[in-house]
Amino acid sequence: MGIEEKSERDIAPLTGIKWGPFTARIPVLHMRIEWPELAQGLVVAAATGLALAPLLITAFGLTFEEAITISFIHSILISSHVVLFGEPFAPGWITPALPISLAFVLGNYETSIERFQMMTALSLDLAILLFFMGITGLGKRLILHIPTAIKAGIILGAAFAAFKRVFIDDFKSIEAMPVSMTLALVICLIVSFSVPFQKIKSKNKGLAVIASLGLLPGFIVAGIAGVMMGEITFQIEWGIMIPPFGDLIDKVSPFSIGWPPFVYFIEAIPLVLITYIILFGDLLTGIAILKEAESSRPDDKIHLDSSRSHIVIAIRNAVMGLFAPFFPTQGCLWAGVHVVVVQRWKEGRDKMESLIGGISAYYMYGFPVLLLFLPVVTFLKPFMPIALVLTLILTGFACSYVALSMPKGKEERGVMLMTAFFLVFFEPWIGLAVGILAAILLLGSDAFKLKTVT
Repeated sequence: MGIEEKSERDIAPLTGIKWGPFTARIPVLHMRIEWPELAQGLVVAAATGLALAPLLITAFGLTFEEAITISFIHSILISSHVVLFGEPFAPGWITPALPISLAFVLGNYETSIERFQMMTALSLDLAILLFFMGITGLGKRLILHIPTAIKAGIILGAAFAAFKRVFIDDFKSIEAMPVSMTLALVICLIVSFSVPFQKIKSKNKGLAVIASLGLLPGFIVAGIAGVMMGEITFQIEWGIMIPPFGDLIDKVSPFSIGWPPFVYFIEAIPLVLITYIILFGDLLTGIAILKEAESSRPDDKIHLDSSRSHIVIAIRNAVMGLFAPFFPTQGCLWAGVHVVVVQRWKEGRDKMESLIGGISAYYMYGFPVLLLFLPVVTFLKPFMPIALVLTLILTGFACSYVALSMPKGKEERGVMLMTAFFLVFFEPWIGLAVGILAAILLLGSDAFKLKTVT
């Protein structure tokens, strides 16, 4: 699974440890250390992974140490997607579902125990749905039957949702750090997507090195400017944190606080179905990005299997629901990171030996030990809002260019736009229903026939 072919030069004799349909890989033994991605992940992935810590403290009753510990567990589970299971996507949260989930949980359940029980119910419901769709192959067949226009609409809807979240719903984050946020965004967009910059860097080794660092230059410039403008202040603490796993389990696990009442599992179903639609869109986005890029790397074959992806995400959500419940932090795609890594992977084997190796490096090979060092955690704290905003913007940009390249006629473009609009500004199930109806009326039933390529 995963990477199937490599050229012989500088390749380890083993391609991975196969177990069932999955393939685990060990750094150095099965994949080269990709230093640019590792450097980015040490800052960007760590800062973003900690973004929920303040909420966990204020709304869920955890201490600072417990909030860092639950983030530590989430990071290990997220990185297992590629390191342990061999999935060729940069995994992350099901980000558009996060504000909906928080509104539902915080608005309907008063105590921390009730809130964590509902988080468990949501996570286990989603795990059951994903496992069923994966083991039966229905998820894979669903992807093959969905019209291109609706796929594009779901992906474009993710773009609209990301921009709406940043520039409308949470614009206060930008207002609080306007210079830092703007500089980070502009630099990251130029480094990742600018055509003139790509031409210039091909003739300038210094710029090529900067470009290889992806999101990191934007964070560095934002940090310097933020300090100078008074938008960023540091309060560094020293020491090493011993994760209070026992105390955390006592506060969050159903084995300690009790299993959710059966009614919780019923109440969770509508939100789980909505989240599955969003997750489905993320999976389509990840596949589309790889399909667009794979012709540039015939030496590094990628095995895409959406049924396997369903099962992997189901396992991660089930484990999270039992030991560190916080829905929906176990998705399949961090689109902003995925597109940055894929962009460098496309440049050739001398830049990145394998896609799996590049993604694994970004996630610190599944060992986020830096989260245990208080100087690192407290240093990264001011960057948490920048990391979240930057992730959403790059996600929106990546989803936009993928979605807009998919339709092949004005009718498909119309269906795409209607689906995206109703997904974002109405309930997700309404958007999907409108997309299906529009496809039937404008494209005909042939649009739903089985396709051989996703």
